[in-house]
Amino acid sequence: MDRPSRRRLLQTAGAVSILAAGCLRGSTQTELAEPGDAPGYEWSEPDWEPAEGVPSEADVEPTTVVSGLEIPWDLTFADTDAFLTERDGGVRRFDADAMSEERGLEPAAGETVLAAEDLPDRSAPGEGGTLGVAAHPSYPDEPALFVYYTVDTGEIENRVVRYDLEREALSPIVEGIPGAAIHNGGRIEFGPDGNLWVTTGDAETPSQTQDPGSLAGAILRVTPDGDAVTGNPDFGDGSDPRTYSLGHRNPQGIDFGPDGTAFAAEHGPTSRDEVSIVDPGGNYGWDVVRGGPGDPEYGTYGDEHDRATPPLLNTGPETTWAPSGIVFVDGDAIPNWKNRLFACGLASQTLYAVTLIVPDDSSSSVDGDEGIVYDHNWLDDRLTAIAHPLFEGKYGRLRHVEQGPDGALYLLTSNRDGRAGGEFPRPVDDRIVRLERS
Repeated sequence: MDRPSRRRLLQTAGAVSILAAGCLRGSTQTELAEPGDAPGYEWSEPDWEPAEGVPSEADVEPTTVVSGLEIPWDLTFADTDAFLTERDGGVRRFDADAMSEERGLEPAAGETVLAAEDLPDRSAPGEGGTLGVAAHPSYPDEPALFVYYTVDTGEIENRVVRYDLEREALSPIVEGIPGAAIHNGGRIEFGPDGNLWVTTGDAETPSQTQDPGSLAGAILRVTPDGDAVTGNPDFGDGSDPRTYSLGHRNPQGIDFGPDGTAFAAEHGPTSRDEVSIVDPGGNYGWDVVRGGPGDPEYGTYGDEHDRATPPLLNTGPETTWAPSGIVFVDGDAIPNWKNRLFACGLASQTLYAVTLIVPDDSSSSVDGDEGIVYDHNWLDDRLTAIAHPLFEGKYGRLRHVEQGPDGALYLLTSNRDGRAGGEFPRPVDDRIVRLERS
């Protein structure tokens, strides 16, 4: 599924000579798998207006809604409920109205709908545990909750289960996702197509991500029953039909624009973090490709590695975001934040507001004031990304950000996961912070 790119045509001859000399690690690694066949797919420019101006911390008023949590990992709103996972625990249900109105709630304000021991074979090695959560698109008429968690049955794996809240019945829908102490992926999200999208990590074995028959290092698209979606791309003989894209390292963020475009964020190796458009059949290059010309360790997107789908932004070998959860803000509740993509940073302890601009749109302008413009010629040229860092160091490690039914954003900290330093964790950690219009 090679997609012509203006920036690829501009790739410098110097980068080609470096690759030819075999100086980059990517030139000797696993061969890139063929992109998947996705008949009928064609990119179309967004029908939403790009955001203007510069997003600011002053646009919002922060309020600590819940404090005293133990490593919260994911949050989803459904009807009048808000479901929260804690990595070392289970799933809590809070009242959505209370989340939008109250402050300083204790964890006990949330009813435990699934305890850790209710999840069969559950384990929590390293970064594993109870991770993603999503509610059925027809909730509460369809009272189903979906949970991604780590299991140990003699071998560490990850599993997605469906839980019927009325019958209190649990059933696995995706099993055998490779797992490890690190790189488990774990975010799940229902798309506008009514299907469940699942991000998986490379489980400490990068070569798995170029195996179309493996569920590692991939984004899966399945029905609410766990079946492959009709129309998923075909990666060839022996491939798993649930795979939508492959070649990911550790994607922990996925969300959708108003037009249905899927965006993902993933952790890079020692920096090189990425935000990408998720194409059906896309191969995102790990662990052969991970940067631009001159990267001392990895191959370059384009030219010799034109099978790889380039990201919208790559932070490069010197800058770390450590991105986890993301959200595309499409509501009017915070006017200056509408139509921007927000990404949580763990090691960077920062919330990134990412403005996406169509490069050839004469009505749009790329304003890099106070922001970082990602317009290198080897990046995905369909949209230009401009990142503005917010709240750097204020709340510590940020695991996820979710848009509530009230239009506010809800930040989850991750300061009790053993990786915080300095003044963190604070007595209020971990917590959920509500960001509403100031």
